[in-house]
Amino acid sequence: MGLGSVLLRVVGNGVRVLQFLASAVILGIFSYYLAVLKDHNLTIATWIRAVEGLSGAATLYALLGSLFTLCLAGITFFGFIAMVLDVCFVGAMIAIAVLTRDGTQTCSGNVHTPLGNGPTDSRADGYGKNGFGFGNGETVTYLPNLGLACRLEKTAFAVSIIAAGLFVISFFLQIPMARSHKREKRFGPSPANGYTSGSTRNRFWRRNKKTNPEAAGNNLPNHPTPGEIEGGYKTEPGTHARF
Repeated sequence: MGLGSVLLRVVGNGVRVLQFLASAVILGIFSYYLAVLKDHNLTIATWIRAVEGLSGAATLYALLGSLFTLCLAGITFFGFIAMVLDVCFVGAMIAIAVLTRDGTQTCSGNVHTPLGNGPTDSRADGYGKNGFGFGNGETVTYLPNLGLACRLEKTAFAVSIIAAGLFVISFFLQIPMARSHKREKRFGPSPANGYTSGSTRNRFWRRNKKTNPEAAGNNLPNHPTPGEIEGGYKTEPGTHARF
């Protein structure tokens, strides 16, 4: 495998890891939202479930994509599938950014959050005894103030924008990966690269010099001239051989 292919795989895998981390952050935040809303018997909006599903799918895809990049990078079929899915998840991250657009607000004063609306230092309706508990009718998850809920949504919004850019990068990385894979198949292994896979070709100063066919055809033994040999004896110019 050539150095270029190795570098492309390392970069591609790094992008997939970043996609996984970004998607996991969004998934973690909205999983927490869902747990709090459910434990405190609060209404769960459809858009919150949508963000949870989209971020979960993106997390799974990024994890599998990281593994496939190491093993199957550059293969045309898998590259095409990856490009299609990358486009889909660019759209998914844009959708998450739109759904979490309240994250653009300043988390001070009155705010709108998935856990409720009101002053940042207030708690949403349904706050249980001590905010947490382990039985006896107490709620299990801690219900934060709306200021923290706002900051979490702001984080999810920012990360979704970053994740969309990462999926765009991985889309375009599939093109040089496919070209590199084809180049590897075309030029290796062979005597030209020491029977090792890669696109290494002989440099012009290392090429074997072949005999010119025209020069080879004219490379005949020299024939003696009449003045050089007479009767089998070499003579000097102007003299005759004696028998």
